Amino acid sequence: MTLPEVQNAISEKKICVLIPTYNNEKTLKRVIDGVLDYTENIIVINDGSTDSTLQILEKYSITIINLSENKGKGNALKIGFRKAKESGYDYAITIDSDGQHYPDDIPVFVENLLNENQDVLLIGNRNMSQDGIPKKSSFGNRFSNFWFWFETGIKLEDTQSGYRLYPLHKIPKKYFTPKFEFEIEIIVRTAWRHVPVKNVPIKVLYDPAERVSHFRPFKDFTRISILNTILVTITLLYIIPRNFINNFRKKSFKKFIQEDVLESDGSNRVKAFSIALGVFIGLSPFWGFQTLLVISLSVLFKLNKVLAFVASNVSLPPFIPFIIAASLFLGAPFISGDSNILSQDLNFDLVKNNLLQYIIGSFILASTMSVISGITAFLFLNKISPKNN
Repeated sequence: MTLPEVQNAISEKKICVLIPTYNNEKTLKRVIDGVLDYTENIIVINDGSTDSTLQILEKYSITIINLSENKGKGNALKIGFRKAKESGYDYAITIDSDGQHYPDDIPVFVENLLNENQDVLLIGNRNMSQDGIPKKSSFGNRFSNFWFWFETGIKLEDTQSGYRLYPLHKIPKKYFTPKFEFEIEIIVRTAWRHVPVKNVPIKVLYDPAERVSHFRPFKDFTRISILNTILVTITLLYIIPRNFINNFRKKSFKKFIQEDVLESDGSNRVKAFSIALGVFIGLSPFWGFQTLLVISLSVLFKLNKVLAFVASNVSLPPFIPFIIAASLFLGAPFISGDSNILSQDLNFDLVKNNLLQYIIGSFILASTMSVISGITAFLFLNKISPKNN
């Protein structure tokens, strides 16, 4: 795209550029000047800087928000998003002020947005294998990529770049994190809203003489780990089951049976593993969470969801007394428990009084029956449909 074309597209698509900054006096002017080559739709959020940032910003006729206290990048971005929407913008490109991002990559985001013809969240894809990239940054990015995939099912090569384009009316309105982990929260929760999240190629510069990093390895990594723990829990217990139920509602019963039960492209091995998983979850002591777990794990490992669900019903009420008895019996030798179970009344008080014995025994029972059912199912399916192995 030519420069005029980029400028016209920025105006027509109502795009602004957000620049959160904190004590980046060495690089801030260069970043702003570079962005001004493409647009004057700039909002700078000065996050309580104590260097010469205020004096630098006084020379520009752009929107500037000065915060009296440093409260973190996430907080600065939230304030910037709110100001952008109030100003009538539909999209916001965020660029860091530490000099690692090149303003001349702005056309990359604009062109990709135009090609999409839909609301999309774009994340700059840095070449993390190039010389000069800190090893801790490369590791942190791989770590973040894995958990983003686990939580959304979307595979990206870079999830930590701060150079992004956000659809302002599709991102969440409220957030729970104020600092670096905010940039993880927003892309995961936006993806949960079924907004496409994609990488676009950008350049990156790590100049130790200029760049000032405010990332605190121990504190911020701990905050990110806690956030991912929460997001994974929500993914397994709510997001995956919600998506499964929504997909079921969108299909006719016949199509659902064909695609989700029979799954003509699913191998006998996959179907056998699905049954084995269902039996394992059904016999394990996950009372109250068995359906959520079996559906979530089936989606995660791309197994047959319905077969796994049906198999998990091995723990239907008529079978519960037998499961309890077998679990207590199998667990007795491991804790010197009472193996004379059949002479006692089978009820939940018996389980409560022998809880450890029951838990150990139930996992033994679940593992054993899972293996047996999986092998049996595979042999049976392989016999009736050998070509689908």
